Amino acid sequence: MTPRVELTAYELAQRFIGLEEAEGAASNPQVLAMLRLDSAWPSGDDVPWCSAFANYVAWLLRLPRSKSLAARSWLKVGVPVPLEEARAGFDVVVLKRGGGAQPGPEVTNAPGHVGFFAGLEGDRVLVLGGNQGDQVSVAPYPAANVLGVRRLLA
Repeated sequence: MTPRVELTAYELAQRFIGLEEAEGAASNPQVLAMLRLDSAWPSGDDVPWCSAFANYVAWLLRLPRSKSLAARSWLKVGVPVPLEEARAGFDVVVLKRGGGAQPGPEVTNAPGHVGFFAGLEGDRVLVLGGNQGDQVSVAPYPAANVLGVRRLLA
């Protein structure tokens, strides 16, 4: 019998912690590869790439993915899960982004952010994602900004 390696999306995403955009006019080739997986238009890594990171990790594991650079596109991928039942592993978190009043989850063509669920800390949700401070990191966000949690099932 051939040995099988079991790896969750979260565990794979952790391998990229610290990957960051290049400074100045240069671009990080790994970030560009993530962006170009689903779009040919980015010419540099100074564009929003949180969805590109999530898509890249999902693509590597042959999991469902949004195939879009729009963070809110993930609201249509996988199975919805209540935030209280989210687990680090295959769950992605989609958040509102920007100031002022933001539309709800029914609007997918509005600003957002997406990353892998990393836990809850009081009234904050921890997200392992790309383009968080221009790098892959774990960062806290207000739980009130969560638009949805989606479980990626192969």
